[in-house]
Amino acid sequence: MHDTGLAGIYNARVLAADLATSGQPDAEELAAIATAGYRLVVNLALHDAEYALPDEAASVRALGMDYEHISVDFAAPTPEDLRNFFAVMDANAGRKIWVHCAANKRVSVFVGLWLHQRRGMPTDAAFAL
Repeated sequence: MHDTGLAGIYNARVLAADLATSGQPDAEELAAIATAGYRLVVNLALHDAEYALPDEAASVRALGMDYEHISVDFAAPTPEDLRNFFAVMDANAGRKIWVHCAANKRVSVFVGLWLHQRRGMPTDAAFAL
């Protein structure tokens, strides 16, 4: 990871030139994500959790990025959650996307499935990331 302020984001992983994941970024880290050229932030965390930013959507949009929130219950993700995530990712193909949740656990599973099913990455490689 480059020294652009991204390295300090909790559990941050750059998976491809157009895709990175992490745990919850703070306001300064969102600015670093924007500076690094990401155009869409996808949040899979719960909106009202204690770690959530007060108005992440507004913060992200003020930095010139788009924002999608799919509230995924860590203990009970649903097939609909995954379908919604795939739809957002597919609709934004070709854009530089940052996906996060609280700790990069929900994201790791959802992104791994998407990389395997949509980008054809072998399962072991998609989940090794």
